[in-house]
Amino acid sequence: MPVGAKVFDIAFTIFVYLLAAAILVGALLFASNTSPDKSLFGYRYYTVLTGSMEPTYSVGDMIFVKLTDAKDINVNDVITFNPSQDSDAYLTHRVIEKIENFEGTGVTCFRTQGDANNSEDSFLIDGSRVVGVVSFSLARVGYVVRFIQLRWYFVIPVVIMIAVFFQLLKHYFLLGKDDEEENDDSPKKGKKAEKTGNSDTETTSEAAKDEENKKEPPSETAIKADDDEKAKGESEEKVSEKKGS
Repeated sequence: MPVGAKVFDIAFTIFVYLLAAAILVGALLFASNTSPDKSLFGYRYYTVLTGSMEPTYSVGDMIFVKLTDAKDINVNDVITFNPSQDSDAYLTHRVIEKIENFEGTGVTCFRTQGDANNSEDSFLIDGSRVVGVVSFSLARVGYVVRFIQLRWYFVIPVVIMIAVFFQLLKHYFLLGKDDEEENDDSPKKGKKAEKTGNSDTETTSEAAKDEENKKEPPSETAIKADDDEKAKGESEEKVSEKKGS
């Protein structure tokens, strides 16, 4: 792997872990805060505990409520409110009627009803008890948040275990990739060695041919000397034959 790719991979991994840690810490701090006035960038989140707003919102969904003034809320808006000053519970229902200047008091009130309910709520909601309008929701995420709120001391060990698992998984795949690269290089090395051996053989054959070519042909003097010796030998044989006769 090129050096630039390795540096990018390391930097990206560090960034992901830092971002995950920041999100986790923020979620823990936000989830552990039980103050009803807590908000993040002008939003509050709530977990749906009943089915009064089905099918729009189901049990376990997390809804995000934007803090909104009563004067900016209109009919058909889904609002989250505190139905009683003596309770910490919150309800999320749809506005079916907006009453401005209720009985000349200058107070804006709302009549609400759950989408799954057959009748409207039996009480009017004072604008001062309205948190805001539901902007969006995340299905089933509320279960996770409630688990963090109630079992927050389990979260850190679980996150550590997940991080270790992914590190081991990454190491496993990288190890397998290295083995495949080594196996791919082995045939290449064998072919290279075979080619080198062939080159050596060819070089040896060429050297032998050169040695043979380097042997000089017999000179004319040597050839003449051989002929003289042959003629002398024939003369001696003739003389011997005459004596014998």
